[in-house]
Amino acid sequence: MTEATSAPPRLLVADQVAGCVRLLDLPDGRERGVVEGRHLAEHAGFLALPGDRTAFVDDLAGELVVLDPYGPDAGRPLVEATVPVAIPAEHLAADPTGRLLAVTTGLGRNGEPWSDLLTAVDLAAPGGPRAVRVRTRAGEPGVTVLGRSAPAHSTGPVDAGTGRVPGDALVVLRHREPGSFTVHRHAELMAAAPACPPAAPAADLPLADDDGHGDAHDPLTGRVFAAAGSGVHRARRAGGSLVMEEPLPWGGPGRGYYLRLDPARRVLWSCVRGGPADPGRWPEWSNDAWWHGLDSGAAGRLPLGPGLVFRLAVAARHVAYARVHPDGDELVLIATDSTTPRVTARLPLPAMDGAPRPGGTPWDGVQRRAIAASPGSPLVAVTRGGHGEIHLVDADSASAPNAPVTTLSVPTPLNDGGHLALVAPGSGAHGDPVGR
Repeated sequence: MTEATSAPPRLLVADQVAGCVRLLDLPDGRERGVVEGRHLAEHAGFLALPGDRTAFVDDLAGELVVLDPYGPDAGRPLVEATVPVAIPAEHLAADPTGRLLAVTTGLGRNGEPWSDLLTAVDLAAPGGPRAVRVRTRAGEPGVTVLGRSAPAHSTGPVDAGTGRVPGDALVVLRHREPGSFTVHRHAELMAAAPACPPAAPAADLPLADDDGHGDAHDPLTGRVFAAAGSGVHRARRAGGSLVMEEPLPWGGPGRGYYLRLDPARRVLWSCVRGGPADPGRWPEWSNDAWWHGLDSGAAGRLPLGPGLVFRLAVAARHVAYARVHPDGDELVLIATDSTTPRVTARLPLPAMDGAPRPGGTPWDGVQRRAIAASPGSPLVAVTRGGHGEIHLVDADSASAPNAPVTTLSVPTPLNDGGHLALVAPGSGAHGDPVGR
């Protein structure tokens, strides 16, 4: 993957608490647009779509919002489309064409699973974007949408080879307690009656674990992956169902709570966490970067350090992790330009007022960090929650002494860490069709 040069990378900065999404040019941080009154569903995140577009769910309005970050340059609106969906949004995914989506619901501000609503979306339905809501099973399900891959030159929602809408897309839900993959035909969901009827799955495959957390989809092979305690469960598409395959091991103690595909190098990435189960002892948690090459089968782990490490970001030649710890936070960069990934830089990050403290959970009522990158750019962005700041680095030069770190400021505090998406023209980021 090579970086595009026709237009600068841009950064979408969501403040889900204040209720806005800003569009910034990089690397100077010049504001190119703002969408007010939008509260991004942070857990579902941003979803990359073909044509350098990005989608997210507004968790207050109950709408899927599609953004066109380069549209205003060509006279198009920043907000391309909206469509109603069920909330609180838990996970968001698209089929490889970027036309057919699915949104699952989770706990929201509730202590126990209560919602069983699933929304199927067709962004290019006759008459405009259309969504249908059905009932499945209460919980916090992950989701992937399987279909025929779009051709490499495609910038819009078409079916590979025919130019027609894919009629065989599958919505795969990853459930917990009991763990299972359940398969629904997207076309059947879209044909459901009004008033949220129950939707019976076309197939239900049990999983050995009841603690699944983290999902990925490889559009090239039609495989789906789910992170769990015993390893990464995987299954491949076979007609209208799935065939289970041998799980991928974590390669040591601990387990990954997040899973992401690097679409350029076709590598799965996660962070394997070990240590005490008590969340108040989070500074003692160990963290390893874990990777698995989908084509080569090569796998390995690299130590990141103690504390809280969760989400990661994929840049042109690096994978980036943000680590939070009472002794100091840092951005860890791992080079991916050889067969064996290696840590090339550890950059200190300014402390956050309201950061997690030992003895309390690292999630509730504390500031956090969001991280973003693009496979079409060397830039990596990470927030300083509560301060309205975003730190920007060039991963390709970050290992040099006194490597520069640019600090961008926005008018809102980015409480809870905010959320980011870094967009680069022609990057192929939609090759990872799961919201992040």
